[in-house]
Amino acid sequence: MIAAGTQLPDRLAGHAVTAGRPWPMGASFDGEGVNFALFSAHAERVELCLFSPDGRRELCRIPLRDRDGDIWHIHIGGLTPGTLYGYRVQGPYAPEGGHRFNANKLLLDPYARQLSGRLKWSDAMMGYKVGSPRADLSFDARDSAFAVPKSVVVDPSFNWGPDRAPRRPWHETVIYEAHVKGMTALHQGVEKALRGSYLGLASDAVLDHLVKMGVTAIELLPVHAFLDDRFLVAKGLRNYWGYQTLGFFAPEPRYMSRGEVWEFQTMVRRFHAAGIEVLLDVVYNHSGEGDELGPTLSFRGIDNRSYYRLRDGGRYYVNDTGTGNTLNLTHPMVLRMVMDSLRYWVEVMHVDGFRFDLASVLGREAHGFDPQSGFFDAIRQDPVLARVKLIAEPWDIGPGGYQLGNYPHPFSEWNDRFRDGVRRLWRGDSGMVPDLAKRLLGSAEYFDRAGRTTMASVNFVTAHDGFTLEDLVSFTVKRNWANGEDNRDGHGDNHSDNLGVEGPTTDKAVRAARDLRKRNLLATLMLSQGVPMLLAGDEIGNSQQGNNNAYAQDNEIGWVDWPRADPRMAGFVARLTQLRRDHRVLRQRRFLHGLNRAIDGLPDVIWRRPDGVIPRPEDWHDPDFRCLCVELRRAAEGDLTDREAIFAVINTGGPARLVLPGSAPRWRLLLDTTRPEAAPTLAAAELEAPAHSVLVFAPQFD
Repeated sequence: MIAAGTQLPDRLAGHAVTAGRPWPMGASFDGEGVNFALFSAHAERVELCLFSPDGRRELCRIPLRDRDGDIWHIHIGGLTPGTLYGYRVQGPYAPEGGHRFNANKLLLDPYARQLSGRLKWSDAMMGYKVGSPRADLSFDARDSAFAVPKSVVVDPSFNWGPDRAPRRPWHETVIYEAHVKGMTALHQGVEKALRGSYLGLASDAVLDHLVKMGVTAIELLPVHAFLDDRFLVAKGLRNYWGYQTLGFFAPEPRYMSRGEVWEFQTMVRRFHAAGIEVLLDVVYNHSGEGDELGPTLSFRGIDNRSYYRLRDGGRYYVNDTGTGNTLNLTHPMVLRMVMDSLRYWVEVMHVDGFRFDLASVLGREAHGFDPQSGFFDAIRQDPVLARVKLIAEPWDIGPGGYQLGNYPHPFSEWNDRFRDGVRRLWRGDSGMVPDLAKRLLGSAEYFDRAGRTTMASVNFVTAHDGFTLEDLVSFTVKRNWANGEDNRDGHGDNHSDNLGVEGPTTDKAVRAARDLRKRNLLATLMLSQGVPMLLAGDEIGNSQQGNNNAYAQDNEIGWVDWPRADPRMAGFVARLTQLRRDHRVLRQRRFLHGLNRAIDGLPDVIWRRPDGVIPRPEDWHDPDFRCLCVELRRAAEGDLTDREAIFAVINTGGPARLVLPGSAPRWRLLLDTTRPEAAPTLAAAELEAPAHSVLVFAPQFD
């Protein structure tokens, strides 16, 4: 029962307060009340704080007196969904030993399913006295409740109706990376009241566009609740991208138009009805609490030593993420939280997969990155996660952080080698043809091992981090001045090219050259084995004004510029995805190694020069070799009944006399990037490959 002297609000009068149970974690409504369960291995006392509906008044503090192992728990009858709460946790304040308990700071429930209210930056949310000569070794006794959001009890039940996950196989997948707000803030076809929201993203106008583009999966930048960094707020900016997580179970409130969790669920249901999967970019490598001088908002005040990887006795944080802290996934309860979060988003919110930010952090054990780490083992044995897509960003800034190709099945990986190689190829760098050959065949040198397929490679030319496609062909140097960091942030080497004029231009010749370059980059992407990923807005010529690090630009710089959309480019992208759908040879799971096929005796891949001759070793090493042709068939080790073939020409140089292979009596020209709207036509046995072009042919069978 509640301790004598504890003041309860009238709404709790006559309701039983019992021990409850240590599961499930977080706040769970059971029809009779709410069960609360919180992990803390080093706490000495835990208090549940209940708040008024507007979050302004703390109604009472109820001690959690029951503890099973390291889980503190209580059940309060009569509480209902919508109840606002938080925790205060007492324990040692000993930063040099890794403990930063401060019961004056209101703490978010790590398992909160919803947050209410905005974080208001104040020195009161720091566990130490800002400005003290002892820095974080000092102690601040001010109450922070007025400045932090409140956790909300949620009933996540939702009428899913006939919702069914599309379950697209990897080889049919085309990913579209997008930002919830950025995708819709300027979209004329989205109702104004819904722009920037989950419901706006799932509007008919957006869904129709994605279906026309051939998109099968939308990958959303972080939608877990996050904070705006204090240094950004001071400059009048916001954390636009969202890589500063506050809660791994709560949808970000700023994308809600009505403040309800069901809005996210409705979005997912509508995407599924359109045949599109929903993937989430998730940030389990760090939290928004920063380093030892950051705020005490949740994990730090609940059990700092358990939740974070620490060094130098415990005062300082391991910073393999570049954000000030690193979550400690080697701790079983932290790992459990991550696994519970992943399962929650699959089972309750119906999402279809995850892209793991800085995933090398997640697989780092005491001895370094380990493909057999506890995190990977937990993922691979989980029956819920076995049915969803898993994508790793295979690097971080920690020791041995670059791990492209070293992730275990079933992970796919962002392939930056593809991005950089294809950019350099079309920029005109010499000697890039051998690299092109590797990228076209799925980067086998990284992924062809341990039963992995070509689908382990997620190929992309652009992503949220870096230039958009339009800026890639318009700027040679970044222009990040709006970020307020004197243009020091963002990548310095983008392998970009302005094609003669820096920045926007009305010069028709330059515009035509840029449009052709974009078509060639996208065509190379769609012709390559692996999983293609598009950046939202690239298909309509969206620019960020040369900003290649728009993480803080929640404005016209970061938003997709729908009013200036280029419908011709959008039509070309739709044509590319249709070409990929029509020809299975472009999206094979098995790697191609030039082996002879039993069905016709022909190799599954044949490289050619434009004159039809197979390249000699000296050709591959010739820096002026700029026109590579390739004949592709179904893998010799795969389907032996398929006679389909594709002949592709990638010409980064001048006009070239082209001799079509004799393996087919006639070839049909399906695509010519210099004539993007031309209809397919029969081709002569010999013709000219235009300068700076991609051509695609298929055999003409009578």
